[in-house]
This record gives sequence, C-alpha cells and structure tokens, in this order.
Amino acid sequence: MTGEPMSRKLAGFVRSVGIPVRFEALPDPTFLPGFDIRFGTLVIDEARLLYPGDILHEAGHIAVSDPAEREQERLDPSPGDEMATIAWSYAAACHLGIPLEVLFHPDGYKGDAEALIENFSTGHYLGVPLLQLYGLTVEPHRAAEEGADPYPHMTGWLRS
Repeated sequence: MTGEPMSRKLAGFVRSVGIPVRFEALPDPTFLPGFDIRFGTLVIDEARLLYPGDILHEAGHIAVSDPAEREQERLDPSPGDEMATIAWSYAAACHLGIPLEVLFHPDGYKGDAEALIENFSTGHYLGVPLLQLYGLTVEPHRAAEEGADPYPHMTGWLRS
C-alpha cells in the first residue's frame, strides 16, 4: 500500500465500507491516471496517482452502482451515477474530516471544482435524491419527518 498518509487513510475507509482496493501497476492507459475499476475492485497505481481525493470519487462509482452491474469487468456510469458519485464522495470527505480541496481539486471535475466546493458548502447538494433512492441517506428536507440525520450523514455506504 502507498506510503502517502492521505491515500492510506482514504483507501482504508473505502475498504471499511466493503469496497475492495488493490494497489498495483497499471500499464494500460486509464480514463483517470492511476486508477481503474475492475470487477468491482478499485485498482490504484500509486506511481501514477496524482490526487488522493480521487480515491473517494472512484470508490463512489463502485458504491452507487447497481449491485447487479458492480461486479462486471467495467462500469459504465450514467450522468445520474456521476451526480450520485459526487454526492457520495462529498459525504465521505465530510465523514473523514478531509478538506474539500482534497476531493474537489483544481485539475478535476472538468474545471468545476470551485463551483462544487461552493455548492456543497452552502447546502446545494446535487445527486442526493439518488443516494436517498438507493437507501444510503436522507435528504435534508425530509430528515425531520423521517427522524433521521440528514445528508451528508450516510445511513449506508454501499448500494444494495
């Protein structure tokens, strides 16, 4: 496993919620440098890892995927899956107490990292309705009536 403390912390969290993580060299080009998702496992090439916060985002793809599709060789996330993944990774960052700049780094999110930090910091949560649909959280406006802690608190981390 990587010696970088943030990567170690994030990979440990991902494993703790039931997502397998392997550190190994990835010789093939990948969509995101240093990462691949294979058969429901997050594979990290620590020599090519540029931003530790991407560990949470890539794990989020596995976490929110349909369980019937999760174990396929490759995931093919929809735009809705992408929004749910962003919400999942934000909740994980909050749970772990890591700065949002680690998750939403300037070289990611198609240049929208600052906007995501601003939106989530002010309670404008994209993707949360899907997380609620998947039984992973409760939207803030519904939490009181359901007697539950609101998002970003998660009631579960892995869609079942």
